[in-house]
Amino acid sequence: MSSRETILTPEGLKKLQDEIEYLSTTKREEVAERIRQARDFGDISENSEYDDAKNEQAMLEYRISALQEKLSNARVVKTSEISTQEVSLGSVVEVKDLETDEVLKYRIVGSAEADPTNNRVSNESPIGQALLEQKVGDVITVPAPVGSLKFEILAIGAH
Repeated sequence: MSSRETILTPEGLKKLQDEIEYLSTTKREEVAERIRQARDFGDISENSEYDDAKNEQAMLEYRISALQEKLSNARVVKTSEISTQEVSLGSVVEVKDLETDEVLKYRIVGSAEADPTNNRVSNESPIGQALLEQKVGDVITVPAPVGSLKFEILAIGAH
């Protein structure tokens, strides 16, 4: 696993901690119970339920380890650090698509929290990179598969 810094918002940190807690307790217990039940079927050398449960256990332990690694390399962007003067990590940016006049809101987050379907864009994505360090009134051009998109920044907030 890499030791790359993971940038998180306070909400992202809480979500990561909650997932580790769930996987380390509830999910581990569920998998252990599946293994116990599969062992009760008899000979484990030809027991597909046992093999499946052991594979699930291995994947679960890997996921927990990966999340703990991410947590140990986390840098949390505090709300007080978020500028409303220029776009930064954690900013909520309201933009207008200059082609369609559609107004959109994006939250700029680290790649670990990116969720484009919920308008949470990574600071490493083309739109995230184009928005960073811009100010209200600036017009940005974002390369996209369909050609370039142009947005005007209407507002910058911390929430």
